[in-house]
Order: sequence, then C-alpha cells, then structure tokens
Amino acid sequence: MLSRAAAAALLLAGVLAPAAQAADGPGGGVCRGATMFVKVCAQDGSSRPGAGGARPAGTSGGGGDSGPSCTYTRLVPQPPPDNSAWQGHQYTGEKGAVYGVNCPDRQGAYMVWIADGQEPAAPRIDPETLARQAADSMKLAGPAVASPRAAGTYVVGMPMWMWVDPSPTTFGPNTASATAGGVTVTATAKVSSIAWNMGDGTTVTCTGPGTRYDASMGKAFSPDCGHRYTRPSSTSGGKYAGTATATWTVRWQAPALGDAGSFTEARQTPFTVDVHEVQVLN
Repeated sequence: MLSRAAAAALLLAGVLAPAAQAADGPGGGVCRGATMFVKVCAQDGSSRPGAGGARPAGTSGGGGDSGPSCTYTRLVPQPPPDNSAWQGHQYTGEKGAVYGVNCPDRQGAYMVWIADGQEPAAPRIDPETLARQAADSMKLAGPAVASPRAAGTYVVGMPMWMWVDPSPTTFGPNTASATAGGVTVTATAKVSSIAWNMGDGTTVTCTGPGTRYDASMGKAFSPDCGHRYTRPSSTSGGKYAGTATATWTVRWQAPALGDAGSFTEARQTPFTVDVHEVQVLN
C-alpha cells in the first residue's frame, strides 16, 4: 500500500524542486523570485498591511521563527478537477487554488486548497508518517534463523525443518509511539510471514516462526514450515545460499484523529545449507 506521505511526495516531485527563496513582498503578498510558479507569503500577525514583515507561510507569528518554515507553492498547472486536493471547492465557485506544501522539519510534502487572500492553515499531521517514525525506532530486523544451521550437514531427500527464534526485534510483537503537534500515534509491528528462498530455485512461505525439530519426530515433515532438497549443494558451488525474508505488518492508531491503518516492511537474513547425498555400498 502506497502511504499518503509517499503518494504526495511522488505527485509533487516535479513541482517542489529547488527554487529561488521567497523575498518579502508588500504586505505579505506574492513573493518574487520564483519562475515556474509563485509562492504565497503569509502576513505576520504583529505587523499591519503595508508595514512589511512578510514571511513564508507556516512560521510562527510575532515571536520569530522556531525552525525551518513550510513553503506553500501554487501548482502550475493545477491538478485536474477530480483530484481530491480540491476538497470540493472546484464545484462551489470559490476563488482559490491548490498549493504544494513542503515542511522540511515536519511531515514532508502534500497538497492543500487555499482560498484567495487567506493565510494557510497550520500544517497537518500525517499519522502514517508518525507511525513509520515509531516503526523506525523499533529497530526491526530480519529473522533470527535457527534452522537450517550454517554448521549443519543435511541429506538429499530428507525432510528439513525450518524455524526462527522469535524476539521483539526479529519477530514481534513490538510496540512504539511517536508524537508531533499534539498528536500521538502508537504502532505495533509483528511478522506476518517469512519467505524462505532455499537457494535451489524454490521458495517456501511460512506464516509463523516454524516448529523446532526434536529427534522423536524422526523422518516426519515439519507441520508448518519445511522443505526437502532433491539435489546436493555441490551442484551449486558447495552450499546452497538462501535468504529468509520477513514481512512485518505494522498496525497503527491515532486516537486524537480517530484514524488508524497499517503498512508492511521487509527485513532479510541470509543463510547457507550444506546438503549431501547418502552413498549406499553393496
């Protein structure tokens, strides 16, 4: 699923390219210096029209800027009428336009409709962006492969049992939160599947950590995550080189916004398997 933040960044990639810095305009009007588009300057609340004090929209008023400001850029050309960024204003006859918003210290790029002559509202908080920040803080890793063992020797035709050692960072569940602008998002991550590329051209997908083998199982197949090699690894350079790729499903909630959602991330771990043929002597 393409995130809302990623989708906005993709749409605006060609529009929010580096441009000339906005210069102060009389009364905070249209900034000078842009070529392909114009920038909106918001009037500082501490100054009166015609008294100067114009600034890029999105900064704090009166007390000075607290950090990099958001840049509001009028899109040229404007999005088509069916684009959701219009927020229905294309049908009301109201005068205004769609702007690209880039907040380098906040939530990246998105689009918003702004009425002519009005100051932009405060940048919105994208809960999925916060959820991804929370997921990043979890330090999610690839599967902790317990079997097959790098030092083990396996036999052609014999069932192999694959399993991992679960932990909060290698299998989950793992929970973390991130906060911005008074909005807190809580995310919980857990591995939903592991794709085992066995190195022999086959892939086995398991929905759990696998079952640990015990000698009492004999030659039985694994009940949930197993494989059987049909050729020795000598045909592939000595050992099969495989990978275990975990798909993490991250579910998040933003109670203050009444919003929730999910996304996936992948983490990979390499492994090797030494597979031999059994020689039978008559």
